Amino acid sequence: MKAGRMNEADVADFCLSLPGAREDYKWGGVRVFSIAGNKMFALQNLRGDSLAFKVDKDVFAGHCDRPGIHPAPYLARAQWIIMQTPYPLAGAELKDLLQRSHQLVVSRLPKRTQVSLLL
Repeated sequence: MKAGRMNEADVADFCLSLPGAREDYKWGGVRVFSIAGNKMFALQNLRGDSLAFKVDKDVFAGHCDRPGIHPAPYLARAQWIIMQTPYPLAGAELKDLLQRSHQLVVSRLPKRTQVSLLL
């Protein structure tokens, strides 16, 4: 990580360090980070030029007003945002948002699954 910013590899490493996280490759060029089999919490274009993830409903519009951050195509109705590289957020803020995305998805899982993930 240079100058407090994360690159594509940093983001992938961080996402995979979250409890129960795994990765798949779908749709002809998208790296999908998910939990509990198929519950996505982040998407990274394989060209490394974009990152999308879920945010809290009450801050979605505020994030979309920030430079370099937009509603994610096809996923905006579920409060997903997208940004291009270089990511417009400092590394610490981006980590917090990715961790929150993970937590938002986990919170929608059955309690038994949450416990099995040791969350």
